Amino acid sequence: MTPGTVRRVGERALLVELPGTAEVAALYGWLNEHRESGALGAVEELVPAARTLLLDGVADVDAVAALLRTARPTAAAAGVARGPLLEVPTVYDGADLAEVAALWGVSVEAAVRIHTGPEYVVAFCGFAPGFGYLTGLPAPYEVPRRATPRSSVPAGSVALAGPYTGVYPHPSPGGWQLIGRTALDLWDADREPPALLAPGTRVRFTAERA
Repeated sequence: MTPGTVRRVGERALLVELPGTAEVAALYGWLNEHRESGALGAVEELVPAARTLLLDGVADVDAVAALLRTARPTAAAAGVARGPLLEVPTVYDGADLAEVAALWGVSVEAAVRIHTGPEYVVAFCGFAPGFGYLTGLPAPYEVPRRATPRSSVPAGSVALAGPYTGVYPHPSPGGWQLIGRTALDLWDADREPPALLAPGTRVRFTAERA
């Protein structure tokens, strides 16, 4: 992996711009490894996104920036920051499930087997508190967003868009393809931590009866 573009953000933060999610995951794992060993120095938070990684609360900005410019994390480094496994029991009766199955050229039953097959990883969080962007669905099964977003998507909806799987933690507008629903409460402000999904969390979807 080639180093990304490193930009200073304010007095105590750095933003690294990278080509894509795989490169972000590799750098995120590499940084976590160096953070645990103490080689990174004091960094309060690492915040991955689709094509960027923010380092916030950096004690020695110049030293960390120099380290980032020489970083050469491999794809294997992405596994370093992987966290606990969360099972998401899912009823596969989403409004777009038949359409997704047709896009894949399979039956609805086969589509459910395809989606429950992989182990997913939360690449980053965004859009709404508790919403994780999960990678792991093989590239041939990527689907486009809906041409017209829905004005309201129920909380717990399991959905697809592009290479990602997501679960809506709250009722909200949304344009992802809805394939199922879960009763898991993904976000609870009174819980510690409030979000069940965080970067690195591994996820398995299991098919449940309605």
